[in-house]
Amino acid sequence: MSEKLKIKLSIADRVYPLTIDPSQEEGLRKAAKNIEQLAKKFEQSYAVRDKQDVLAMCALQFASKIEQKGIDQSEDTKEVEERLKALDNLIYSKLERK
Repeated sequence: MSEKLKIKLSIADRVYPLTIDPSQEEGLRKAAKNIEQLAKKFEQSYAVRDKQDVLAMCALQFASKIEQKGIDQSEDTKEVEERLKALDNLIYSKLERK
């Protein structure tokens, strides 16, 4: 069993103490850094005073990226399936002629 690691992450001027597996540390620190950078960008670009509004905008931005990747992958999968079916039909038709 792996030892747990205690870390503190700062997001939107608040510190969050976490107990995590060491393998999660890099990902969590990068995620916190990305949230901080995006929050600063929103604060500079828009007249947002409430940190909760900024964090909600960050959450929406990150969630929409994840959803869009899922949609894009689904479309890619459909295209690959269609091409494979066409290839399968072509091979099958060539085999029937022999």
